[in-house]
Amino acid sequence: MLDHIFSLLRRHRELVSYVFWGVMTTIVNYAVYFLLVEGLQIYYLAGNIIAWAVSVLFAYFVNKLYVFQSRDWAWRVALRELWQMVASRLFSLALEMGILWLFVDVLLCPHGAVKLVANVVVVVVNYMLSKFIIFKKKSG
Repeated sequence: MLDHIFSLLRRHRELVSYVFWGVMTTIVNYAVYFLLVEGLQIYYLAGNIIAWAVSVLFAYFVNKLYVFQSRDWAWRVALRELWQMVASRLFSLALEMGILWLFVDVLLCPHGAVKLVANVVVVVVNYMLSKFIIFKKKSG
């Protein structure tokens, strides 16, 4: 049984790694967000942008190194990957901000619960963009 579990983990290493580091990135995002919004009383949308920036930098490095194992640190490759990561995360930030605005400001839902639900949508979008665009394996 244990061998079967380890075999599944090895076979799906990338996805398992993405989920693990995605959880870690989410923890970074939430820690910064709630520190700013609840601790420092910063407006929730401003706190979300700052939390986003910190978590994108964290996500870039862990996705590059541990998830997609992109070992090419040539400045052109790293700069392209970083640019694509930031651009794709800007898209998902806009998506998350739209969800937050709609459900918090318009529908008057609690920001913490909405951020949690919005994060699920963002994680799926980010994985697809990272796998198929940013850290896409070169064929051949």
